[in-house]
Amino acid sequence: MAKTDLWDETNLRQDLGDSSKLLNLNSLSLRQITILMSTFEQFNLPKSLQKAIDELGLTTPTPIQEKSFSVIMSGRDVMGIAQTGTGKTFAYLLPILKQWKFVATDTPRIVILVPTRELVVQIAAEVEKLTQYMSVRTLGVYGGVNINTQKKSVYQGIDVLVGTPGRVMDLALDNVIRFDSLQKLVIDEFDEMLNLGFRTQVTSILSMLKNKRQNILFSATMTDEVDDMLEEYFDFPDEVTLEKSGTPLEKIEQLGYFVPNFLTKTNLIVELLKDEALERVLLFVNNKKTADLLAVKLDEIYPEQFGIIHSNKSQNYRLQTMASFQAGEIRGIVTTDVMARGLDISDVTHVINVEFSEVPEQYIHRIGRTGRADKSGIAISLIGPNEQEIQIEAEMLMDKEIKILDLPTTVEVATRLLEFEKDKKKMKVILKTNKLEGGASFHEKAKKNTKVNLGGPSKTKKKTGTSVNRNILKTRAAKKKKK
Repeated sequence: MAKTDLWDETNLRQDLGDSSKLLNLNSLSLRQITILMSTFEQFNLPKSLQKAIDELGLTTPTPIQEKSFSVIMSGRDVMGIAQTGTGKTFAYLLPILKQWKFVATDTPRIVILVPTRELVVQIAAEVEKLTQYMSVRTLGVYGGVNINTQKKSVYQGIDVLVGTPGRVMDLALDNVIRFDSLQKLVIDEFDEMLNLGFRTQVTSILSMLKNKRQNILFSATMTDEVDDMLEEYFDFPDEVTLEKSGTPLEKIEQLGYFVPNFLTKTNLIVELLKDEALERVLLFVNNKKTADLLAVKLDEIYPEQFGIIHSNKSQNYRLQTMASFQAGEIRGIVTTDVMARGLDISDVTHVINVEFSEVPEQYIHRIGRTGRADKSGIAISLIGPNEQEIQIEAEMLMDKEIKILDLPTTVEVATRLLEFEKDKKKMKVILKTNKLEGGASFHEKAKKNTKVNLGGPSKTKKKTGTSVNRNILKTRAAKKKKK
């Protein structure tokens, strides 16, 4: 919470310190009372670290920061379940930096692994902000840039290394990075790391480390794969979980449109963007091809107002695009899920799911880019015919419906399908086709294969279809009848 919010913190304390004003305590908002209940001062941080916190304008720790602090300070292995936007970066940095003591070594004492290059840059910057009055050398390493430049930086000596698993492993295999002095290993956004295929690199790095260290792992979700890694490499970790971990969905208005195809989606986006209230927008798609298509269309209608970020763009281009967006030089960014996790992008007013995410949990991560830091936000999803099933799964996961709106009459409804949409349609037809229907290549079954299964024990498990929330479907059907 910013110090200027509602009352200045000092004034609030003075007001409540005056006994004549204590009777007005009931008139205070919950957030005003929270100032008194919980501040960073309760952590008893070193003066140099507390000074950096004060200059960042931070006063009140988030729930995950409060719950994690003493657990991480204990030195035991820690498993934290916390979604993007809950403040988990400072949740592990503050207790680690409180314990910091100077040691004459040039090899890293803290290693922080994250899944993307953008996260490396962001977290390295956060470490530098917190350690501006401390003697701590921080370096971020990631792929896509000259490895020899990074080797030179490593040779100059580092204390805190932030990196992607691939680049850290490459530097370690070249014997550039050594882990002789390592005290703490942090693995952030671990479930996303596994989703991106970094399991081999992570396990390789873990096998190189000495046994005497503290492991700190944060993940948005707890999967079997995460659990397996914990069991193999962690020493009875303490678990820190928020009772209501995740994006505060109540601050995000969720709207949707049923749209027949991609061309109609682009027409709808162009129409929506006529509203100047959509001033800071992230537009999510599922792959690089559709990102490029949409970016070209938007540049025709709104020249130089939208950037694009996906894995085929160079690191410098991606960082420059993010910096331009943060500075307000561009209105929005078209991106894949590379920007759905972890990144702290301030004041996003709208998230538009141009294509509905293929995984229900990822939908929540996407819309969590807005409605942050006590602000409200709007998420708009353009839902194609083949995306409605995953939409229902996302609604079930959130226990909340997306409000479906009618297409504006000013939007041109296209009939033409693009090639990638035709391919999807063909694949669907192929999957539905019964291969045993009659035809020139049809052969009658051999006599021994014409037996009728009368039941009985079987080793084959019956497949079950995707579960559907009947209440949501009934509600939607009732709404259609009223119309």
